[in-house]
Amino acid sequence: MTSTYALWTKLAAKPGGKQLFSAAMCLRVPYFRTIVPSVKEIKPGRCEVTSPKWWGVYNHIGTYHAIAACNLAEIAMGMLAEATLPPTHRWLPKGMTVNYVAKAETSLRAVAELPSIPDFGDEGFELPVPVTITDTAGKPVVTATITIWVTRKA
Repeated sequence: MTSTYALWTKLAAKPGGKQLFSAAMCLRVPYFRTIVPSVKEIKPGRCEVTSPKWWGVYNHIGTYHAIAACNLAEIAMGMLAEATLPPTHRWLPKGMTVNYVAKAETSLRAVAELPSIPDFGDEGFELPVPVTITDTAGKPVVTATITIWVTRKA
């Protein structure tokens, strides 16, 4: 279990624990603060994160900015990776493919979910992580695939 996932499992069930975890995550990765993320669930192969629509994420037409949505997708992917990879391995983002499928006019929910958890061996490999971002009505507004490079720690 990675230290990130261990912290989640320690805090998530406690009152205010998910908020504390989300704040700690933003301290470790300050850019994430820009979208005020709230981690709702982390488990191997799955992560759910929400972000409110507030003036800091507005674009010129008053909707949720596309790059802010990408930031949300990256959080969901990163927390999934932290919960899924064994502590003997590490991951680095390698690429991101994004489709903006509808205007994002509300707060958003990102779910990163693997169809299956791979075997982690000695050889490095690419792992595509699908992320779907929906509005408060459950309508997809952004879909993304973030490819990470997974290797055994040296």
